Amino acid sequence: MHLFLSCSHHIQKPPLKKKKIKKITLYPLGVITHTYTHIALFTVLPLSAVFHFDLLFILQPPTPPFTQSFSNAQCLCCCSHEFCDQAVLLNSTSLLEINITHVVKEGSEKADASQFELLKVLGQGSFGKVFLVRKVTPPDANQLYAMKVLKKATLKVRDRVRTKMERDILADVNHPFVVKLHYGFQTEGKLYLILDFLRGGDLFTRLSKEVMFTEEDVKFYLAELALGLDHLHSLGIIYRDLKPENILLDEEGHIKLTDFGLCKEAIDHEKKAYSFCGTVEYMAPEVVNRQGHTHSADWWSFGVLMFEMLTGALPFQGKDRKETMGLILKARLGMPQFLSTEAQSLLRALFKRNPANRLGSGADGAEEIKRHGFYSTIDWNKLFRKELKPPFRPAVARPDDTFYFDSEFTSRTPKDSPGVPPSAGAHQLFRGFSFIASTLLEEDGSPFLQFSSLPLQQLHGKNLLFSDGYVLKEDIGMGSFSVCKRCVHKATNTEYAVKMIDKTSTDPSEEIEILLRYGQHPNIITLKDVYDNGKQVFLVTELMRGGELLDRILKQKFFSEREASAVLHTITRTVEYLHSQGVVHRDLKPSNILYVDESGNPESIRICDFGFAKQLRANNGLLMTPCYTANFVAPEVLKRQGYDEGCDIWSLGVLLYTMLAGFTPFANGPEDTPNEILSRIGSGHFSLTGGNWDTVSEAAKELVSKMLHVDPHQRLTAKQVLRHPWIVQRDKLPNSQLPHQDPKLVKGAMAATYSALKNSQPTPELKPIESSFLAQRRVKKLPSTSL
Repeated sequence: MHLFLSCSHHIQKPPLKKKKIKKITLYPLGVITHTYTHIALFTVLPLSAVFHFDLLFILQPPTPPFTQSFSNAQCLCCCSHEFCDQAVLLNSTSLLEINITHVVKEGSEKADASQFELLKVLGQGSFGKVFLVRKVTPPDANQLYAMKVLKKATLKVRDRVRTKMERDILADVNHPFVVKLHYGFQTEGKLYLILDFLRGGDLFTRLSKEVMFTEEDVKFYLAELALGLDHLHSLGIIYRDLKPENILLDEEGHIKLTDFGLCKEAIDHEKKAYSFCGTVEYMAPEVVNRQGHTHSADWWSFGVLMFEMLTGALPFQGKDRKETMGLILKARLGMPQFLSTEAQSLLRALFKRNPANRLGSGADGAEEIKRHGFYSTIDWNKLFRKELKPPFRPAVARPDDTFYFDSEFTSRTPKDSPGVPPSAGAHQLFRGFSFIASTLLEEDGSPFLQFSSLPLQQLHGKNLLFSDGYVLKEDIGMGSFSVCKRCVHKATNTEYAVKMIDKTSTDPSEEIEILLRYGQHPNIITLKDVYDNGKQVFLVTELMRGGELLDRILKQKFFSEREASAVLHTITRTVEYLHSQGVVHRDLKPSNILYVDESGNPESIRICDFGFAKQLRANNGLLMTPCYTANFVAPEVLKRQGYDEGCDIWSLGVLLYTMLAGFTPFANGPEDTPNEILSRIGSGHFSLTGGNWDTVSEAAKELVSKMLHVDPHQRLTAKQVLRHPWIVQRDKLPNSQLPHQDPKLVKGAMAATYSALKNSQPTPELKPIESSFLAQRRVKKLPSTSL
């Protein structure tokens, strides 16, 4: 075993006459260190990796591990944004090979890079890239993963140990709020970690760009985070790099802790770690002043994160790292008075500079945090089982969507560039770096065979233009700023619909975001793909083979009140879901309600065309969580939202009236003038006598009247409609046929109604999403924080 002393070639070494070596030490461990006046370095490298060194020693086989503290200095063994002034040295054997905790049973196939198709670049750092990949071989073919590719040639030995540490930690951990590692393997030049693909992006993106949070919302994220940290601590792991960027969101909005390169394993409450590797603003005082730290340091970082989420600023931040570290050690925290008493109490309990006094540092650990009054409303068992609803749902409809990842990265064509193979000894360092997650094996060790039932759409990484992936067919429909056509996917020959939107006339961003966020609902049209050529946006959706709702009803020889109730129930349930999320459709005319197939089953109904839909936003353009809406939204904003929701209910009332009466309530036919139609709508008068109304139930008449009330604020809400006896007691409704007018006459009258409404007032222009300034605020310290 060869161990060498290195003055790293990354550092400009000062001339010896100015900065001479003060001390050379040979440790029993087999690591030689040397210090200049302000630099302390160590390294362990194979012979073929040595280029220029001050001193060289060939040592005997290692003796037991030995830990040595160094002076306060910045060390380039860490990332450029991190510090390392104390090092925990590992023995030579552990450098050569770290034991694998998951043993692959004999006969099972190990993973390699050829089994993964590169789809998109999700991120890139100095050590490598993170890709979105699709597994192409069983037992998990078509499954999407995030693949972390690290180049060995760019990793210093310490970073290599940290990489293996991350792999081992992830392999050990199985928790709902910690990212899962599925595969780990290596080539001669690279290391590969195959992880959960978290489609919601990172929590910092959510904080800085899109959503207005309240204390209750922050409480939810911090509670999930506390459970994840508690689990890591129970395994003897200090996280040490807790920050929003390392907290990801899944598609439902639950958190996942990730990026374990800075974790320190194998500690207990009596032992301390001495590495100084982390993001300085989140560091605990004992990490900054080199006293050694335990899991208590994570609870300080937890407090920093809580403070940042609640205020939008960091509690301790100076103009540079040195000043920031000084503030962490000595500054008096200015506590914002707009925070609740419970929140202030918890922050003070977390910001104890003596780690022994910090909440969470005792024998009970996280139980101390969980018992605090701030969390009195949290049901921890339900939280662990993911039975509590997250405050925010990311906009991720497609399995391969990366809507919430940095566009700087996701727009790049994926390429796993060939790594420069280092020495054979460096490859030896990562022996045994391959394993398969045990959950992919049956109990007898045979592969678990389960294939994805639906083929995934071709991705932009391969097809940058719509015409690369699809063939356009005939027109399906026309809109004010768009045209809808049938199209065929070239690779799979599958038929879809594509809505081609003129970007010069309207901004489609709101429609796209709503479809991405809520398209998972079974009765909302599913967005399959999005293309943008600069002038037009192409929204590829499922094809509505069953046609328009009204067409199908009017063509039926037999349509009863009972069937009308089932149809209205499905549509209103979907609208209620949208309204509960702060979304109003604002264009719920019958031509935008279609069947996905020919079955005529109410469950195959889809609400389409969200071109006029909008999400409830604050004045700064940010979305608002339900809690924020309930507590902080101005009355006039809520009134406007109630008006828009009332308009949706009115449209459903028109549809219900037409289904029951066989003709429209406010237009007799396509010949009616807009003024005549608007006059009838404005008066609120419509007939509930004669014709079909003589046989329609009284409950139906009452429901129609309340849905078509002239005052939007006095109409029933979607939730109230769903509770109405005509919906709830459907089996008691008449099952006799409801006659109707000539279908063309009915459709013409309906078109005339909505045309008159559309032309009666200008449609407000939808503005693009605005961003908050949290990212900028992060570089500013609070005025109330002072030494």
